[in-house]
Amino acid sequence: MEFELRILGSASATPFLNRHHTAQVLTVGNHLYLIDCGEGTQERLIEHKVRHQRISTIFISHLHGDHFFGLFGLISTMHLQGRTDALQLFGPVGLDDILTTQFRYSNTQLSFELNFTPVNSESHEQIYEDKYLTVNTLPMRHRIPCCGYLFREKPKRRHLVKDRLPVGLTPKQLHQLTLGEDALDETTGQVLVQNSDVTSPPSHSRSYAFCADTLYTESLAELIQNVDLLYHEATFLDDMRERALTTHHSTARQAALLARKAQAHHLLIGHFSSRYRDLDPLLREAQVIFEPVELATEGKTISVPE
Repeated sequence: MEFELRILGSASATPFLNRHHTAQVLTVGNHLYLIDCGEGTQERLIEHKVRHQRISTIFISHLHGDHFFGLFGLISTMHLQGRTDALQLFGPVGLDDILTTQFRYSNTQLSFELNFTPVNSESHEQIYEDKYLTVNTLPMRHRIPCCGYLFREKPKRRHLVKDRLPVGLTPKQLHQLTLGEDALDETTGQVLVQNSDVTSPPSHSRSYAFCADTLYTESLAELIQNVDLLYHEATFLDDMRERALTTHHSTARQAALLARKAQAHHLLIGHFSSRYRDLDPLLREAQVIFEPVELATEGKTISVPE
Protein backbone atom coordinates (compact mmCIF):
# COMPACT_ATOMS: atom_id res chain seq x y z
CA MET A 1 0.00 0.00 0.00
CA GLU A 2 1.21 3.47 -0.88
CA PHE A 3 2.64 5.74 1.84
CA GLU A 4 3.91 8.81 0.05
CA LEU A 5 4.60 12.44 0.90
CA ARG A 6 4.56 15.20 -1.71
CA ILE A 7 6.01 18.63 -0.96
CA LEU A 8 3.99 21.56 -2.34
CA GLY A 9 5.79 24.42 -0.61
CA SER A 10 9.15 24.99 1.08
CA ALA A 11 9.31 28.74 1.77
CA SER A 12 9.10 30.49 5.12
CA ALA A 13 7.06 33.65 5.70
CA THR A 14 8.34 35.57 2.67
CA PRO A 15 7.83 33.72 -0.63
CA PHE A 16 10.72 33.38 -3.05
CA LEU A 17 10.93 32.69 -6.77
CA ASN A 18 9.89 29.04 -7.35
CA ARG A 19 9.37 28.51 -3.62
CA HIS A 20 5.91 28.52 -2.14
CA HIS A 21 4.39 28.59 1.31
CA THR A 22 4.12 25.44 3.39
CA ALA A 23 1.80 22.68 2.20
CA GLN A 24 2.24 18.93 1.92
CA VAL A 25 0.07 16.00 0.83
CA LEU A 26 0.40 12.62 2.52
CA THR A 27 -1.11 9.73 0.56
CA VAL A 28 -1.86 6.52 2.44
CA GLY A 29 -3.75 3.92 0.44
CA ASN A 30 -6.54 5.81 -1.29
CA HIS A 31 -6.71 8.58 1.34
CA LEU A 32 -5.15 12.02 0.88
CA TYR A 33 -4.27 14.19 3.88
CA LEU A 34 -3.31 17.84 3.43
CA ILE A 35 -0.82 19.24 5.96
CA ASP A 36 -0.85 23.04 6.13
CA CYS A 37 -2.29 25.15 3.35
CA GLY A 38 -0.20 28.21 2.57
CA GLU A 39 -1.17 30.79 -0.03
CA GLY A 40 -1.51 29.27 -3.50
CA THR A 41 -1.88 25.67 -2.33
CA GLN A 42 -4.73 24.92 -4.73
CA GLU A 43 -2.55 26.05 -7.65
CA ARG A 44 0.22 23.73 -6.44
CA LEU A 45 -2.28 20.85 -6.27
CA ILE A 46 -3.26 21.50 -9.89
CA GLU A 47 0.39 21.78 -10.93
CA HIS A 48 1.22 18.40 -9.39
CA LYS A 49 -1.97 16.74 -10.60
CA VAL A 50 -3.35 16.09 -7.11
CA ARG A 51 -7.16 16.03 -7.17
CA HIS A 52 -8.23 18.26 -4.31
CA GLN A 53 -11.67 16.64 -4.09
CA ARG A 54 -9.92 13.45 -2.92
CA ILE A 55 -8.54 15.22 0.14
CA SER A 56 -10.48 13.91 3.13
CA THR A 57 -8.70 15.60 6.02
CA ILE A 58 -6.70 18.80 6.52
CA PHE A 59 -4.27 19.49 9.37
CA ILE A 60 -3.21 23.10 10.06
CA SER A 61 -0.23 23.69 12.34
CA HIS A 62 -0.75 27.34 13.35
CA LEU A 63 -2.29 30.65 12.37
CA HIS A 64 0.65 32.40 10.75
CA GLY A 65 -0.45 33.24 7.23
CA ASP A 66 2.19 31.24 5.38
CA HIS A 67 0.62 28.09 6.81
CA PHE A 68 -3.10 28.67 6.24
CA PHE A 69 -3.86 31.63 3.93
CA GLY A 70 -4.67 29.20 1.10
CA LEU A 71 -7.34 27.39 3.09
CA PHE A 72 -10.34 29.62 2.35
CA GLY A 73 -9.62 29.57 -1.38
CA LEU A 74 -9.24 25.80 -1.45
CA ILE A 75 -12.46 25.20 0.49
CA SER A 76 -14.30 27.68 -1.74
CA THR A 77 -13.13 25.86 -4.88
CA MET A 78 -14.24 22.53 -3.42
CA HIS A 79 -17.67 24.12 -2.87
CA LEU A 80 -17.87 25.72 -6.33
CA GLN A 81 -17.05 22.38 -7.94
CA GLY A 82 -19.92 20.68 -6.12
CA ARG A 83 -18.19 18.71 -3.41
CA THR A 84 -20.60 16.65 -1.31
CA ASP A 85 -18.24 14.55 0.81
CA ALA A 86 -17.60 15.84 4.32
CA LEU A 87 -14.22 17.46 4.98
CA GLN A 88 -12.46 17.11 8.33
CA LEU A 89 -10.33 20.02 9.49
CA PHE A 90 -7.95 20.08 12.46
CA GLY A 91 -6.20 23.21 13.64
CA PRO A 92 -5.71 25.80 16.37
CA VAL A 93 -8.52 27.43 18.29
CA GLY A 94 -9.74 30.44 16.32
CA LEU A 95 -9.42 28.91 12.85
CA ASP A 96 -13.16 28.21 12.85
CA ASP A 97 -13.90 31.86 13.67
CA ILE A 98 -11.69 33.05 10.81
CA LEU A 99 -13.40 30.77 8.29
CA THR A 100 -16.88 31.57 9.59
CA THR A 101 -16.22 35.29 9.16
CA GLN A 102 -14.98 34.76 5.59
CA PHE A 103 -17.98 32.60 4.74
CA ARG A 104 -20.39 35.12 6.24
CA TYR A 105 -19.09 38.16 4.39
CA SER A 106 -18.75 36.28 1.10
CA ASN A 107 -22.24 34.80 1.55
CA THR A 108 -20.81 31.30 1.11
CA GLN A 109 -23.02 28.38 2.10
CA LEU A 110 -20.96 25.25 1.62
CA SER A 111 -22.30 22.33 -0.39
CA PHE A 112 -20.64 19.90 2.00
CA GLU A 113 -20.18 19.40 5.72
CA LEU A 114 -17.03 20.97 7.20
CA ASN A 115 -16.16 19.40 10.55
CA PHE A 116 -13.64 21.40 12.57
CA THR A 117 -11.76 19.98 15.56
CA PRO A 118 -9.57 22.36 17.59
CA VAL A 119 -6.21 20.94 18.68
CA ASN A 120 -4.24 21.46 21.86
CA SER A 121 -0.79 22.61 20.78
CA GLU A 122 0.71 21.75 24.17
CA SER A 123 -0.30 18.10 24.22
CA HIS A 124 0.68 14.80 22.67
CA GLU A 125 -2.61 13.03 22.13
CA GLN A 126 -4.46 11.10 19.46
CA ILE A 127 -6.89 13.33 17.59
CA TYR A 128 -7.77 11.28 14.51
CA GLU A 129 -8.20 7.69 13.37
CA ASP A 130 -9.38 5.94 10.23
CA LYS A 131 -8.89 2.48 8.77
CA TYR A 132 -5.31 3.28 7.73
CA LEU A 133 -3.70 5.33 10.46
CA THR A 134 -3.82 7.36 13.65
CA VAL A 135 -2.69 10.97 14.08
CA ASN A 136 -1.26 12.43 17.28
CA THR A 137 -0.43 16.03 18.07
CA LEU A 138 3.17 17.09 18.67
CA PRO A 139 3.80 20.20 20.83
CA MET A 140 5.84 22.86 19.02
CA ARG A 141 7.48 25.94 20.59
CA HIS A 142 6.68 28.93 18.43
CA ARG A 143 5.59 32.55 18.90
CA ILE A 144 1.93 31.53 18.84
CA PRO A 145 0.27 28.16 19.57
CA CYS A 146 1.66 25.69 17.03
CA CYS A 147 1.04 21.99 16.57
CA GLY A 148 2.98 19.29 14.78
CA TYR A 149 1.44 15.99 13.75
CA LEU A 150 2.57 12.37 13.96
CA PHE A 151 1.00 9.98 11.43
CA ARG A 152 1.29 6.26 12.19
CA GLU A 153 -0.02 3.37 10.15
CA LYS A 154 -2.08 0.93 12.14
CA PRO A 155 -0.56 -2.49 12.88
CA LYS A 156 -0.90 -4.74 9.87
CA ARG A 157 -2.07 -8.31 9.64
CA ARG A 158 0.28 -11.25 9.61
CA HIS A 159 1.01 -12.91 6.27
CA LEU A 160 -0.38 -16.39 5.59
CA VAL A 161 2.24 -18.84 4.31
CA LYS A 162 0.08 -20.64 1.76
CA ASP A 163 2.16 -23.78 1.38
CA ARG A 164 1.90 -24.39 5.14
CA LEU A 165 -1.86 -23.96 5.39
CA PRO A 166 -3.92 -27.14 5.82
CA VAL A 167 -6.75 -27.68 3.37
CA GLY A 168 -10.27 -26.78 4.38
CA LEU A 169 -9.81 -23.78 6.68
CA THR A 170 -12.82 -21.47 6.74
CA PRO A 171 -12.67 -17.71 6.05
CA LYS A 172 -13.18 -17.12 9.78
CA GLN A 173 -10.22 -19.33 10.69
CA LEU A 174 -8.01 -17.67 8.08
CA HIS A 175 -9.02 -14.29 9.49
CA GLN A 176 -8.03 -15.43 12.99
CA LEU A 177 -4.60 -16.37 11.70
CA THR A 178 -4.01 -12.98 10.02
CA LEU A 179 -4.85 -11.30 13.34
CA GLY A 180 -2.11 -13.28 15.07
CA GLU A 181 -4.48 -15.71 16.74
CA ASP A 182 -4.54 -19.49 16.52
CA ALA A 183 -7.24 -20.98 14.29
CA LEU A 184 -9.90 -22.70 16.39
CA ASP A 185 -12.13 -25.60 15.56
CA GLU A 186 -15.53 -23.98 15.07
CA THR A 187 -17.31 -26.85 16.80
CA THR A 188 -15.10 -27.67 19.80
CA GLY A 189 -13.22 -24.39 20.22
CA GLN A 190 -9.93 -26.28 20.41
CA VAL A 191 -6.78 -25.06 18.67
CA LEU A 192 -6.77 -26.43 15.16
CA VAL A 193 -3.74 -24.63 13.72
CA GLN A 194 -1.10 -22.70 15.65
CA ASN A 195 -0.47 -19.24 14.28
CA SER A 196 3.31 -19.48 14.43
CA ASP A 197 3.24 -22.56 12.19
CA VAL A 198 1.49 -20.97 9.21
CA THR A 199 2.12 -17.21 9.27
CA SER A 200 5.00 -14.77 8.92
CA PRO A 201 5.37 -11.34 10.58
CA PRO A 202 3.30 -8.44 9.22
CA SER A 203 4.74 -5.75 6.98
CA HIS A 204 6.26 -2.72 8.67
CA SER A 205 3.79 -0.05 9.83
CA ARG A 206 5.16 3.27 8.58
CA SER A 207 5.22 6.67 10.26
CA TYR A 208 5.67 10.33 9.40
CA ALA A 209 6.30 13.24 11.79
CA PHE A 210 5.58 16.80 10.68
CA CYS A 211 7.40 19.26 12.93
CA ALA A 212 6.19 22.71 11.99
CA ASP A 213 7.63 26.09 13.00
CA THR A 214 9.43 25.58 16.30
CA LEU A 215 12.46 26.24 18.41
CA TYR A 216 14.81 23.29 18.74
CA THR A 217 12.99 21.07 21.25
CA GLU A 218 14.99 18.04 22.33
CA SER A 219 12.03 16.48 24.18
CA LEU A 220 10.30 15.89 20.83
CA ALA A 221 12.77 13.09 20.12
CA GLU A 222 11.10 10.84 22.68
CA LEU A 223 7.68 11.31 21.05
CA ILE A 224 8.90 10.42 17.55
CA GLN A 225 11.47 7.70 18.29
CA ASN A 226 12.36 5.60 15.22
CA VAL A 227 10.00 7.52 12.96
CA ASP A 228 10.43 6.51 9.33
CA LEU A 229 10.24 10.01 7.88
CA LEU A 230 10.73 13.27 9.78
CA TYR A 231 10.06 16.73 8.41
CA HIS A 232 11.58 19.48 10.50
CA GLU A 233 11.77 23.17 9.72
CA ALA A 234 15.26 24.54 9.04
CA THR A 235 14.68 28.22 8.44
CA PHE A 236 18.30 29.29 9.01
CA LEU A 237 21.88 28.14 8.91
CA ASP A 238 23.43 27.66 12.33
CA ASP A 239 25.47 30.87 12.12
CA MET A 240 22.09 32.59 12.56
CA ARG A 241 20.97 30.54 15.56
CA GLU A 242 20.46 33.75 17.58
CA ARG A 243 18.05 34.96 14.90
CA ALA A 244 16.38 31.53 14.98
CA LEU A 245 16.00 31.83 18.74
CA THR A 246 14.51 35.33 18.49
CA THR A 247 11.97 34.28 15.85
CA HIS A 248 11.25 30.86 17.41
CA HIS A 249 12.65 28.88 14.51
CA SER A 250 15.33 26.22 14.04
CA THR A 251 18.54 25.84 12.08
CA ALA A 252 19.49 23.03 9.71
CA ARG A 253 21.99 21.75 12.27
CA GLN A 254 19.33 21.67 14.99
CA ALA A 255 16.91 19.77 12.75
CA ALA A 256 19.62 17.17 12.15
CA LEU A 257 20.39 16.94 15.87
CA LEU A 258 16.76 16.14 16.59
CA ALA A 259 16.66 13.53 13.81
CA ARG A 260 19.76 11.85 15.24
CA LYS A 261 18.41 11.88 18.79
CA ALA A 262 15.06 10.48 17.61
CA GLN A 263 16.86 7.81 15.55
CA ALA A 264 14.71 8.80 12.59
CA HIS A 265 15.24 6.80 9.42
CA HIS A 266 15.11 9.80 7.08
CA LEU A 267 15.00 13.59 7.47
CA LEU A 268 13.47 16.31 5.32
CA ILE A 269 14.29 19.94 6.03
CA GLY A 270 12.24 22.88 4.77
CA HIS A 271 10.66 26.28 5.55
CA PHE A 272 13.72 28.05 4.16
CA SER A 273 14.33 31.75 4.70
CA SER A 274 14.24 33.84 1.52
CA ARG A 275 17.76 35.07 2.36
CA TYR A 276 19.09 31.77 0.96
CA ARG A 277 19.11 31.61 -2.82
CA ASP A 278 21.25 28.46 -2.71
CA LEU A 279 19.91 25.77 -0.38
CA ASP A 280 22.89 23.41 -0.62
CA PRO A 281 24.66 24.95 2.42
CA LEU A 282 21.64 24.04 4.58
CA LEU A 283 21.74 20.49 3.26
CA ARG A 284 25.47 20.15 3.89
CA GLU A 285 25.14 21.57 7.40
CA ALA A 286 22.51 18.97 8.27
CA GLN A 287 24.43 16.09 6.66
CA VAL A 288 27.39 16.65 8.97
CA ILE A 289 25.13 15.63 11.86
CA PHE A 290 22.66 13.27 10.17
CA GLU A 291 23.49 11.76 6.80
CA PRO A 292 20.11 10.55 5.42
CA VAL A 293 18.66 14.03 4.82
CA GLU A 294 17.02 15.77 1.84
CA LEU A 295 15.73 19.23 1.05
CA ALA A 296 11.92 19.40 1.12
CA THR A 297 11.69 21.30 -2.15
CA GLU A 298 8.67 21.87 -4.38
CA GLY A 299 7.37 18.78 -6.12
CA LYS A 300 9.60 16.33 -4.27
CA THR A 301 7.89 13.01 -3.58
CA ILE A 302 9.13 10.61 -0.91
CA SER A 303 7.77 7.08 -0.76
CA VAL A 304 8.25 5.20 2.52
CA PRO A 305 8.71 1.45 1.92
CA GLU A 306 7.05 -1.22 4.05
